[in-house]
Amino acid sequence: MMDILLTNAKLIDPEAGGVTFGALAVRDGKIAAIITDDSPLPAARETIDCNRKHLAPGIVDIGVKVCEPGERHKESFGTAGLAAAAGGVTTMVTRPDTDPAIDNPETLEFVIRRAREAAPVNVLPMAALTKGRQGREMTEIGFLLDAGAVAFTDCDHVVTDSKVLGRALAYARSLGALVLGHPQDPGLSAGAAATSGKFASLRGLPAVSPMAERMGLDRDIAMIEMTGARYHADQITAARALPPLERAKQNGFDITAGTSIHHLTLNALDVADYRTFFKLKPPLRDEEDRLAIAEAVQTGLIDVISSMHTPQDEESKRLPFEAAASGAVALETLLPAAMQLFHAGSIDLPTLWRAMSLNPAKRLGLPSGRLAIGAPADLVVFDPHAPFVMDRTMLHSKSRNTPFDGARMQGKVIATYVAGAPVYQRS
Repeated sequence: MMDILLTNAKLIDPEAGGVTFGALAVRDGKIAAIITDDSPLPAARETIDCNRKHLAPGIVDIGVKVCEPGERHKESFGTAGLAAAAGGVTTMVTRPDTDPAIDNPETLEFVIRRAREAAPVNVLPMAALTKGRQGREMTEIGFLLDAGAVAFTDCDHVVTDSKVLGRALAYARSLGALVLGHPQDPGLSAGAAATSGKFASLRGLPAVSPMAERMGLDRDIAMIEMTGARYHADQITAARALPPLERAKQNGFDITAGTSIHHLTLNALDVADYRTFFKLKPPLRDEEDRLAIAEAVQTGLIDVISSMHTPQDEESKRLPFEAAASGAVALETLLPAAMQLFHAGSIDLPTLWRAMSLNPAKRLGLPSGRLAIGAPADLVVFDPHAPFVMDRTMLHSKSRNTPFDGARMQGKVIATYVAGAPVYQRS
């Protein structure tokens, strides 16, 4: 007897790379059967008709900022968890750029406990690579691994001292730990609010060349070659960073790369009205860069799409563009924004779910992110064609700094399941 039987669904399989019509059965929190032919359906305690909507693995989102400890007024594990569930995100991989930074086992244990108590979805925390994210002394990577850290990163605080970074990477390699880098030259990108070019000049905005990303990635690749560390670039947003990434992969380095959904769906012209919800780090790029990054996701050169969910309160955003805080929330808009790429014909659904679910799960060594017998029943049912107008006041996040406010979008989550249990159902 199955616990749940989801029938009449379009099954997205990111491993096989296809979409098939069928049913899926869940037992004891895991996928127990996948039926895509005329075989009789197994008996179940509960049968749910998906009404020919799409059924896919839940999204595994690397790089979510939850503002506990220190800034709970911006986002808590409770509100982030609700937003994730409403957006089809079943696993949040959280960043350590909190106040204080998650750089010791005690703070990490607090975060794990709070997440377990408050969030309805899986929460896997990352820890800081250096103490205080100050780039001077590496953290106790071994102790933090034992305490539950799944990866290490200083987020947007680039470690400028290559000797410190080399030691941290070498030590991480000895423990098999994954390190996330933020490819930017910090000197060039300091104070930038836009991507350099005629548009930024006309708007009078301090800007940075996309070459700052290329230079930062080149440095990190050299450090990977020297140490043999496992490395993931958190956001590749510029076309000029793609050739060195491709060469590093061809050379057999243990490197993967991600990008954010905002850099895949927005461009530098969107800051025309100085709307600070469009101020991101790195800044939005030119349309040529956006198209190149989308193609790199389709070909597999870029492995992961993330929300890079960064809550900022009204006081941080209601400032002149140059002075406003960077970042945008995206847990609930990740899926409908990704549907823009699907409807435009840029990226197909299996490839999107490979980047949003399968690849991040594989990079972290998780069994989720796939439709396979024995995999966790972390699932999302959604309608990629359902239209709506984004209203930020309806978001579950405490902070509602989304650049998609007022946008016409397609793609609604109907239900989200974690270990076979419903954590969100659209009313």
